[in-house]
Amino acid sequence: MISACLAHHVVGRFEHTRIGDNDVAYGEEVRKVMSSKRFRNGAARLAIFAGIGFAAMIMAGPAPAAPAAPAAPDVADFSGFSIAAPVLPGGLTIPGASDTTQLWPGGPRVGMTPGDSLWPGGPALPGLAVVNPQQSVSAPCTTPGTRACLQLSSNLAWLMDNGKVTFGPTPISHGRPGFETPPGVFHVASKDWYHWSTMHHAEMRYAVFFNGDIATHIGPIQEKSHGCIRMTPDGARAFYDYLRPGDQFEVVR
Repeated sequence: MISACLAHHVVGRFEHTRIGDNDVAYGEEVRKVMSSKRFRNGAARLAIFAGIGFAAMIMAGPAPAAPAAPAAPDVADFSGFSIAAPVLPGGLTIPGASDTTQLWPGGPRVGMTPGDSLWPGGPALPGLAVVNPQQSVSAPCTTPGTRACLQLSSNLAWLMDNGKVTFGPTPISHGRPGFETPPGVFHVASKDWYHWSTMHHAEMRYAVFFNGDIATHIGPIQEKSHGCIRMTPDGARAFYDYLRPGDQFEVVR
């Protein structure tokens, strides 16, 4: 189509060109030339070259810019930031708490150490020595060499070494009326981690005998006994582990 239009345009130009008096003859000659096979081939080549040039101009144009990548969100840098969590006995931790944080109002601290009292004036961690320098723990027994101290009026017991408390106080119960536990100084005769009382037909776990058939052992501390010293499982186990035959007991009112 391009070659035809171009030929028509050229023919028109030549048709309207006057060169002296021979303009009509010249126009006829031009039409013959234009209608020749050579002209048609040339026009076709011209059209092809024009199309290629136009396509090259389009392709050479600037490529559309790629969309910009979205900006990264602002993120605070917490590298190297940490909160040291206090360690509880047994290796447990409470993230975000300090050593002075109380487990509950009036309760023990998170950072308590072996020997710290569970509450002011209360027993220390069961089976561990009292080493808290902030609070002095004393026992009512004063006889030199006493290793186990029992107080009947307060229903409390302690373990001692050279006059200093190493465990306690821990709650106890003692003999009921008619089976009273006598006060005095005694010595450990024997120990038995499981003893069966043939007299009362009852088990006595972690028993430490210090006055005949009277012993410290696990038992319900809410009730009085037939003379023995009933203790909590932790208290009875601590006495059983700490005391040896020959160690001194002191029982005070």
